[in-house]
Amino acid sequence: MASPSSDSRALYEELLKSSRELGLLGSCAAVLGWDEQTYMPPGASSLRGDQMALLAGIQHDRGTDPRLGELLENLHDSSLAAELDSIESANVRQLRRDYARRIKLPRALVEDLARTTSLAQQEWVGAKHASDFARFRPWLDRVLALKRQESACLLECLEDRRDGLGNEQGSEGAATIYDPLLDEYEQGARTARLRVVFGDLRESLSPFVKQIAEAGGMRNPGESVLRRRFPIDRQRVLAESAAAALGFDFQRGRLDVTEHPFCTGIGSGDVRVTTKYDERRFDDAFFSVLHEVGHGLYEQGLPTESWGTPAGESVSLGVHESQSRLWENFVGRSRSFWSYWFPVAHRTFHDALHDVTLEQFLGEINRVEPSLIRIQADEVTYNLHVLIRFDLELALLSGDLATADLPEAWNAKYAETLGVTPANDAEGCLQDVHWAAGLIGYFPTYTLGNIYAAQLYARATADLPGLEAGFARGESADLLAWLRDKIHRQGRRYAPTDLIERAVGGPIDAAPLMAHLRRKYGELYGLSSSPAPGDGPGASQPR
Repeated sequence: MASPSSDSRALYEELLKSSRELGLLGSCAAVLGWDEQTYMPPGASSLRGDQMALLAGIQHDRGTDPRLGELLENLHDSSLAAELDSIESANVRQLRRDYARRIKLPRALVEDLARTTSLAQQEWVGAKHASDFARFRPWLDRVLALKRQESACLLECLEDRRDGLGNEQGSEGAATIYDPLLDEYEQGARTARLRVVFGDLRESLSPFVKQIAEAGGMRNPGESVLRRRFPIDRQRVLAESAAAALGFDFQRGRLDVTEHPFCTGIGSGDVRVTTKYDERRFDDAFFSVLHEVGHGLYEQGLPTESWGTPAGESVSLGVHESQSRLWENFVGRSRSFWSYWFPVAHRTFHDALHDVTLEQFLGEINRVEPSLIRIQADEVTYNLHVLIRFDLELALLSGDLATADLPEAWNAKYAETLGVTPANDAEGCLQDVHWAAGLIGYFPTYTLGNIYAAQLYARATADLPGLEAGFARGESADLLAWLRDKIHRQGRRYAPTDLIERAVGGPIDAAPLMAHLRRKYGELYGLSSSPAPGDGPGASQPR
């Protein structure tokens, strides 16, 4: 292959300069967004909305500059971008995709979305505290109207199963109004395929949950151990110690408190995670820290030399979620992890845990029971919470479900799927910040993340035979190094499903997730360990 010409290299360097400047603008918006959810005084809501709108407009102008389009067009067929696995090719390919999406969106819409979602999130906090959906409903109507406009602008990129740049996207037929929004978070994912994958998963999960319920409870489950008093200052110390032990670098990150836990990667050397403490719910804060730290480890593991370009960015929210769920559940709820950390917790919370054994504690942190709150859900029922939201936001976006009917529809879905009914809006349709933030299409990535996480963990334990023995010694560096190599340092070099398939050595498959759940919870509940139909190699494969 011929060497790239000096002209192509000069154009490429100009492209990277533009990309990095866009990254800097994005990092400014990320700081403001983080502050809004942590320390901003309520009286600053209107100002923050204007700030976010202005920044979004500037980013849009820079990101749709015709010169950027010229650079991408000239580089697309150059020898520099011809080697598909190269960083140069990945940067050109992904920047062309991003540019094709941005030029479809009017600046006025981009600014309106930024301003509205900033204000909506503040209104959501107040409505949730008051448990008053009617107070938030007008804002949800505004967000949905704007997201429909956004989808209509972007739909053209997907109509012929191409991403607007000539790249094939799949074979699921005509795109739906939901697809462009979903594609923003999980490149290449389509509603039609997710309906099949999630339908199959629901068919496997629902009877398994029923089977656990009929088992009558776990062996040695403990008795409300986690609802004893766990002082918040000590929770913070233990959570930060565990985060540091897993590899989170507090010289390049921090942990703060918020209403709804999240992680934001502001830029190279600045990754911020948050949690919410409750002295009567030890598990909520501790596992949310492990979850958000999983996100943070991914952000801290991205190649710093490529920051501000696709090669230095996370590939998708599904892959991001695979990292958080892997550390939270596959590691953080395991016997091997707590073989090391339970004695530490026992000393830290002696009053609460003085009469509790490791077996009782493991039973409590892995208890399966239908619940109302997604972020408090156990491993087995968690995906059913996601599937409920997937169904509801599809109906909201299409107009099949009016926002006025959302509380009733939400409650009916919970009663039908999990056998529980919210007593109020705060523990019902107001529990998540996502719709206020305009994150329509985000929820499905949680379940995709669980599917990816199970495959990654299965492969990692095969590649690293002493992995769980290391957890029992408080060591997890080998797993982090494996993830750094297979996932983190790859940036956006490959499409999400391609990246996972390369890492695990096979196609995307939900079977390892169900096998993990049946094995782990079958042991806890004394159930038969034989695999159910659909747990084998023929399970659905999202594309």
